[in-house]
Amino acid sequence: MLFPSILFYIFIVVVSIQIGYYLSFLFSFGIKRAESRLKKNIPISIIICAKNEADNLKKNLPLILDQEYSNFEIVLVNDSSSDDTLKVMKEFEANSNNIKVVDVKTNETFWGNKKYALTLGIKTSKYDFLVFTDADCIPKSNKWLAHISGNFSNEKSIVLGYGAYAKKKFSLLNKLIRFETVMTALQYFSYANLGSPYMGVGRNMAYRKDLFFNNSGFSNHMSLKSGDDDLFINEVADKSNTSISYTVDSFTISEPKTSLISWILQKRRHISTAKFYKLQHKFFLGLFYTSQLLFWVLGVLLILLNYNWQWVVALVVLRFIIQLLSFGFTAKKLGEADLIVLTPILELFLITTQLSIFIANLISKPKHWK
Repeated sequence: MLFPSILFYIFIVVVSIQIGYYLSFLFSFGIKRAESRLKKNIPISIIICAKNEADNLKKNLPLILDQEYSNFEIVLVNDSSSDDTLKVMKEFEANSNNIKVVDVKTNETFWGNKKYALTLGIKTSKYDFLVFTDADCIPKSNKWLAHISGNFSNEKSIVLGYGAYAKKKFSLLNKLIRFETVMTALQYFSYANLGSPYMGVGRNMAYRKDLFFNNSGFSNHMSLKSGDDDLFINEVADKSNTSISYTVDSFTISEPKTSLISWILQKRRHISTAKFYKLQHKFFLGLFYTSQLLFWVLGVLLILLNYNWQWVVALVVLRFIIQLLSFGFTAKKLGEADLIVLTPILELFLITTQLSIFIANLISKPKHWK
């Protein structure tokens, strides 16, 4: 019985790690109340980089132009599109005095690299405060810009927002995508509150232009196809310069992928950047995922072995209760309460998917952003 005993004691350690993480998440963000900071209409440049997004631009740009904000411009960056993206951008530019278009031609050195296109857009912007979103995103409200910009201050030069995905009925994939999005937000908001911000999402984030240029922009990872959002934030964010915005009116909403393969390809690009994070972030994020995986593997194995099953079940139940509290408060706050009852099932699906993505990335590198 030596082997089951060893597995049991490892399981106790794993559950303890999971509980420690979820309690930290719960108290640092889960039960934290959102605060509206509608202070001042500082001049804002909204940067939207688009590649083959003609239809989304037609549909979504009017909602950004409709923001209740007195002083903002929109910099539209056409990243070598092959559809009517540039034409649509030019039409909006002709009808709006606060839109600029940057047309990025194909460049062999930076082909397929969103960071190059974003850099040109940032250089073209005229204001010091930059807000980033994507062509397939819409603001949750016409006060989105006011809520995001209100988090800037003399000390805070980075604002991390929440980029939600639209809900689709009767779709397990949609629930999985939204579950992963909430879990990611729970972590990056919690880490920021704990004084160790490590990432943001390009669908909804902001920072000052001088922060970008004073840190040489994306130059330290320009060769990587992904990471225009998380790698840059991981590099420059700290406990004193980072603020978070999670009021409902500050959300953006994107259309989620509709096929598992396309979502996995998207996540492959995102996950490939994690190995370039700071060592402390790689360690703690890796420990969290490893403990998640081991929780399921060891829990199932010990129950099958019928070893101390009462204690195993008690530990499993305790861990799920604390996880559901942490995730539940966060999901409710982010408008995703329908996911709470499916948490164990969605977590198992997500862990399995992430493991397959990790293995796939070891075998071959993910390709350019579109």
